[in-house]
Amino acid sequence: MVATSDLDRIATLVAAIAQPDERVAAEAAALQDRLTKPRGALGRLETLGIRLCVISGKVPPAVPRKAAVAVFAGDHGVHAEGVTSWPQEVTAQMVANLCAGGAAINVLARHAGAEVVVVDVGVAGERTEQPGLLQRRVRSATANLAHGPAMTPAEARAALLVGADVAAELVAAGADLLVGGDMGIGNTTPAAALIAAVTGHEPSAVTGRGTGIDDTMLARKASVVAQAVARVEAAAAAGDGPGLDAIGLLAEIGGLEIAALCGFYLGGAAAGVPIVLDGVIALAAACVAMRQCPLVRGYLIAGHRSTEPGASVALDWLDLDPLVDLGMRLGEGSGAMLAVPLVQAAAAVMNEMATFDRAGVADKPE
Repeated sequence: MVATSDLDRIATLVAAIAQPDERVAAEAAALQDRLTKPRGALGRLETLGIRLCVISGKVPPAVPRKAAVAVFAGDHGVHAEGVTSWPQEVTAQMVANLCAGGAAINVLARHAGAEVVVVDVGVAGERTEQPGLLQRRVRSATANLAHGPAMTPAEARAALLVGADVAAELVAAGADLLVGGDMGIGNTTPAAALIAAVTGHEPSAVTGRGTGIDDTMLARKASVVAQAVARVEAAAAAGDGPGLDAIGLLAEIGGLEIAALCGFYLGGAAAGVPIVLDGVIALAAACVAMRQCPLVRGYLIAGHRSTEPGASVALDWLDLDPLVDLGMRLGEGSGAMLAVPLVQAAAAVMNEMATFDRAGVADKPE
């Protein structure tokens, strides 16, 4: 009964995602050309403003005033394969740090005036209750993706719906711009596998050093990613596996926080609000969300370019151009949060800048 209910809920969620109104793009571009500046002088800030008009269906778009970031946390059974030099208990320790306001995303969000919500969707060990933590755990860490499925399809659906519910709750509370973050030691391994499986790139081309592993550990990590992708491809070829189905991929590869991010993007799109993407974990989730519902892409804004190789592959596949490139690879939503003021500025320009006729300024002759 629960599984059927979750299937119905996901179907309803996807059905609620509307095609962004591309018809307003021409009107938005015309407004950009009437503003008191040479045409195109604000560069990509202009195209971002047009994208915000398309998402909202309004020209000019409302200026996003209340950004919210949800940091989804989960652990990974693949940690046992030696794919990271950090101990698994760091995930729980960082969750406590996030809740206490001491992580990078907390600092950046405070300066941007954004809310931070921390969600335990799959941290290993005993469940904890602490101020600032949403306890939505589906299971305690995933299974080891090197040897079999990371979770069951029912668990993948449940984790996805955790993210969708959090997005709906934040929007209902007034958020008009969403950022998804992650926390999970070892999660660049399933992220690389998901990106390779969805985009068709070689596992070695999308597998990076994550938190800074050495060459030996990188080779081991790439081998694990290749094993997972080969298992998916073999099952798909046999016609009885997950193939490129979103839930099947999440179940086979993981992780719980990636599934929640996938649902978070679907939930944000269903609510009609813009979503700023972070680095490689967020982009892996976005690729899977696209498999679940291609319309979600219209609501996605690439916040930054992570140094992880899989990030650039995913950005190219999603056909998204990141707003900033600062050589970051932290996660947590940190790179995306740095892009939030740019999103707000793009909308503000269209709302507040005078047009040539209103300002009494002569336009350049055609």
